[in-house]
Amino acid sequence: MRQRVPGWIGWGDSRIPQRKAVLVIRPMRRRDVPEVMEIERGSFSAPWSAFTFRSLLRRRSAVLLVAEEGERIAGYAVLWIGSGGAELGNLAVRRAFRGQGTGRALLDEVLREAAAGGAGTVFLEVRESNEAARQLYAGAGFRFVGMRSDYYVSPREDALVMRIRLDSSDVSSDRRPLR
Repeated sequence: MRQRVPGWIGWGDSRIPQRKAVLVIRPMRRRDVPEVMEIERGSFSAPWSAFTFRSLLRRRSAVLLVAEEGERIAGYAVLWIGSGGAELGNLAVRRAFRGQGTGRALLDEVLREAAAGGAGTVFLEVRESNEAARQLYAGAGFRFVGMRSDYYVSPREDALVMRIRLDSSDVSSDRRPLR
C-alpha cells in the first residue's frame, strides 16, 4: 500500500520549486500518534484524543493512513468501512503542507481503500465554512446530499453531508481511476 506521490514542496520568491519531495502514503502506526496529534490539534477546534487514534488502530473496520515526506508526517486520514459503505471520519494536513496536493493524495488513497474493502459509497461531514475542504471533496467527485444542524461545536456550526458513489458517475473524470 505504500504509495509514492512525487511533488514539489516550498516555493521561493521567483516561484521556482525549492526542492522535489516524495510523499509516501502508508498505514498509520501507534508510534505516529504523537505527530498525528500535533496535526489534529492544529487543524480542529474540537480535536480527537490520542486514545481515540490508538483505539481506532485496533479496529479491523478502520483504515488509518499517513502521508509522510521524509521523516515528517504531512497529513493523515481515517476511514471506516462496513456493510457495503464507508465513512471518511477525518482528514487533516499539516499547515506547512497545505495546498501542495497532500490532501488530494490522501483522499485518493482513502477512496482506493474503500473500494478495495467493498464499499460502493463513501460519506463524510464537513464544516459548512470549510471552503478548502469542500473544494477538495467536490473536486474528487463528492456531492452534497444533506445537512446536519449544529453538528460541530467550538464554534457551533452545521455540517454538510457529502457522498461519492465509487461505482457510478458520481466519480469525477479528473480523479485517477480506482483499482
